[in-house]
Amino acid sequence: MRQFDLAPLYRSTVGFDRLFSALDQFVSADTVPTYPPYNIERTGENAYRITVAVAGFTEADLAIEVKENALSLKGERKPDPDRKVEILHQGIAARGFERRFQLADYVQVTGAVLENGLLHIDLVREIPEAKKPRQIQIASTGQTKAKPVIEGTVQQAA
Repeated sequence: MRQFDLAPLYRSTVGFDRLFSALDQFVSADTVPTYPPYNIERTGENAYRITVAVAGFTEADLAIEVKENALSLKGERKPDPDRKVEILHQGIAARGFERRFQLADYVQVTGAVLENGLLHIDLVREIPEAKKPRQIQIASTGQTKAKPVIEGTVQQAA
Protein backbone atom coordinates (compact mmCIF):
# COMPACT_ATOMS: atom_id res chain seq x y z
CA MET A 1 0.00 0.00 0.00
CA ARG A 2 1.27 3.48 -0.80
CA GLN A 3 2.06 5.83 2.04
CA PHE A 4 1.00 9.45 1.76
CA ASP A 5 2.66 12.21 3.75
CA LEU A 6 0.05 14.76 4.83
CA ALA A 7 2.51 16.85 6.88
CA PRO A 8 2.77 19.67 4.27
CA LEU A 9 -1.00 20.11 4.44
CA TYR A 10 -0.84 20.64 8.22
CA ARG A 11 1.61 23.52 7.74
CA SER A 12 -0.37 25.37 5.09
CA THR A 13 -3.91 25.18 6.47
CA VAL A 14 -5.65 26.58 9.50
CA GLY A 15 -8.71 25.04 11.10
CA PHE A 16 -8.71 21.80 9.10
CA ASP A 17 -6.73 19.75 11.63
CA ARG A 18 -9.55 17.24 12.27
CA LEU A 19 -10.10 16.70 8.56
CA PHE A 20 -6.46 15.91 7.89
CA SER A 21 -6.22 13.75 11.02
CA ALA A 22 -9.18 11.72 9.79
CA LEU A 23 -7.60 11.39 6.33
CA ASP A 24 -4.32 10.36 7.92
CA GLN A 25 -6.04 7.67 10.00
CA PHE A 26 -7.94 6.43 6.95
CA VAL A 27 -4.84 6.19 4.78
CA SER A 28 -2.61 4.66 7.45
CA ALA A 29 -5.13 2.00 8.53
CA ASP A 30 -3.33 -1.11 7.29
CA THR A 31 -5.44 -3.56 9.27
CA VAL A 32 -9.08 -2.82 9.81
CA PRO A 33 -10.44 -4.49 12.96
CA THR A 34 -13.25 -6.90 12.18
CA TYR A 35 -14.12 -8.07 15.71
CA PRO A 36 -16.73 -7.66 16.98
CA PRO A 37 -18.98 -7.36 13.92
CA TYR A 38 -21.42 -4.44 13.90
CA ASN A 39 -24.21 -2.77 11.91
CA ILE A 40 -24.99 0.92 11.59
CA GLU A 41 -28.66 1.62 10.90
CA ARG A 42 -30.67 4.74 10.21
CA THR A 43 -33.83 4.56 12.32
CA GLY A 44 -35.20 8.03 11.57
CA GLU A 45 -34.37 11.28 9.84
CA ASN A 46 -31.86 12.22 12.56
CA ALA A 47 -31.70 8.93 14.50
CA TYR A 48 -29.17 6.13 14.17
CA ARG A 49 -28.41 2.82 15.88
CA ILE A 50 -25.14 0.93 16.14
CA THR A 51 -25.67 -2.78 16.81
CA VAL A 52 -22.61 -4.73 17.96
CA ALA A 53 -22.53 -8.55 18.29
CA VAL A 54 -21.15 -9.20 21.79
CA ALA A 55 -22.17 -12.80 22.44
CA GLY A 56 -21.00 -14.02 25.84
CA PHE A 57 -20.44 -10.54 27.28
CA THR A 58 -22.54 -9.12 30.13
CA GLU A 59 -23.25 -5.50 31.00
CA ALA A 60 -20.43 -5.66 33.55
CA ASP A 61 -17.97 -6.76 30.86
CA LEU A 62 -18.74 -3.81 28.56
CA ALA A 63 -17.85 -0.12 28.80
CA ILE A 64 -19.12 2.68 26.56
CA GLU A 65 -17.42 6.08 26.60
CA VAL A 66 -18.09 9.22 24.58
CA LYS A 67 -15.37 11.86 24.46
CA GLU A 68 -15.70 14.80 22.10
CA ASN A 69 -16.70 13.25 18.76
CA ALA A 70 -15.46 9.73 19.49
CA LEU A 71 -17.51 6.78 20.74
CA SER A 72 -15.39 4.07 22.32
CA LEU A 73 -16.68 0.58 23.13
CA LYS A 74 -14.56 -1.81 25.21
CA GLY A 75 -15.25 -5.40 26.16
CA GLU A 76 -13.24 -7.53 28.56
CA ARG A 77 -14.52 -10.85 29.84
CA LYS A 78 -13.43 -11.70 33.33
CA PRO A 79 -12.60 -15.39 33.83
CA ASP A 80 -14.84 -17.28 36.22
CA PRO A 81 -12.53 -19.04 38.72
CA ASP A 82 -15.30 -21.44 39.82
CA ARG A 83 -15.87 -22.76 36.31
CA LYS A 84 -13.57 -25.61 35.43
CA VAL A 85 -14.50 -26.88 31.97
CA GLU A 86 -12.38 -28.53 29.34
CA ILE A 87 -13.15 -26.85 26.01
CA LEU A 88 -12.94 -29.26 23.09
CA HIS A 89 -13.68 -26.66 20.40
CA GLN A 90 -13.94 -22.90 20.89
CA GLY A 91 -15.75 -21.21 18.02
CA ILE A 92 -17.21 -18.35 20.06
CA ALA A 93 -14.62 -15.63 20.49
CA ALA A 94 -13.97 -14.73 24.10
CA ARG A 95 -11.22 -12.20 23.56
CA GLY A 96 -11.38 -8.62 24.68
CA PHE A 97 -11.90 -5.85 22.17
CA GLU A 98 -11.93 -2.11 21.68
CA ARG A 99 -13.96 -0.55 18.89
CA ARG A 100 -14.01 3.17 18.09
CA PHE A 101 -16.53 5.14 16.07
CA GLN A 102 -16.02 8.72 14.90
CA LEU A 103 -19.24 10.68 15.43
CA ALA A 104 -20.31 13.60 13.28
CA ASP A 105 -20.87 17.03 14.80
CA TYR A 106 -23.99 17.33 17.00
CA VAL A 107 -24.48 13.55 17.27
CA GLN A 108 -25.31 12.47 20.82
CA VAL A 109 -25.57 9.00 22.35
CA THR A 110 -29.04 8.65 23.84
CA GLY A 111 -28.86 5.15 25.29
CA ALA A 112 -27.63 1.59 25.08
CA VAL A 113 -29.27 -1.77 25.70
CA LEU A 114 -27.91 -5.33 25.68
CA GLU A 115 -30.35 -8.00 24.50
CA ASN A 116 -29.87 -11.46 23.00
CA GLY A 117 -26.11 -11.00 22.64
CA LEU A 118 -26.49 -7.73 20.72
CA LEU A 119 -25.53 -4.34 22.11
CA HIS A 120 -27.71 -1.57 20.65
CA ILE A 121 -26.37 1.99 20.96
CA ASP A 122 -28.88 4.69 19.98
CA LEU A 123 -27.69 7.99 18.55
CA VAL A 124 -29.48 11.18 17.57
CA ARG A 125 -28.27 14.23 15.69
CA GLU A 126 -29.54 17.42 17.34
CA ILE A 127 -28.56 20.47 15.34
CA PRO A 128 -28.81 23.73 17.34
CA GLU A 129 -31.36 26.26 16.09
CA ALA A 130 -28.58 28.74 15.27
CA LYS A 131 -27.00 26.20 12.87
CA LYS A 132 -30.22 25.16 11.11
CA PRO A 133 -30.98 26.69 7.70
CA ARG A 134 -33.53 29.49 7.75
CA GLN A 135 -35.50 31.27 5.07
CA ILE A 136 -34.79 34.94 4.39
CA GLN A 137 -37.65 37.09 3.10
CA ILE A 138 -36.88 38.99 -0.08
CA ALA A 139 -38.48 42.42 -0.16
CA SER A 140 -39.64 43.81 -3.48
CA THR A 141 -38.50 47.28 -4.58
CA GLY A 142 -42.04 48.70 -4.19
CA GLN A 143 -42.27 47.92 -0.47
CA THR A 144 -41.45 50.49 2.18
CA LYS A 145 -38.43 50.06 4.36
CA ALA A 146 -38.83 48.38 7.72
CA LYS A 147 -39.44 50.78 10.58
CA PRO A 148 -36.54 50.91 13.03
CA VAL A 149 -37.15 49.65 16.57
CA ILE A 150 -35.65 51.72 19.40
CA GLU A 151 -36.05 50.59 23.02
CA GLY A 152 -39.05 48.36 22.29
CA THR A 153 -41.13 51.02 20.48
CA VAL A 154 -41.65 51.44 16.76
CA GLN A 155 -40.54 54.78 15.41
CA GLN A 156 -42.45 56.31 12.53
CA ALA A 157 -40.43 56.56 9.34
CA ALA A 158 -40.03 60.13 8.09
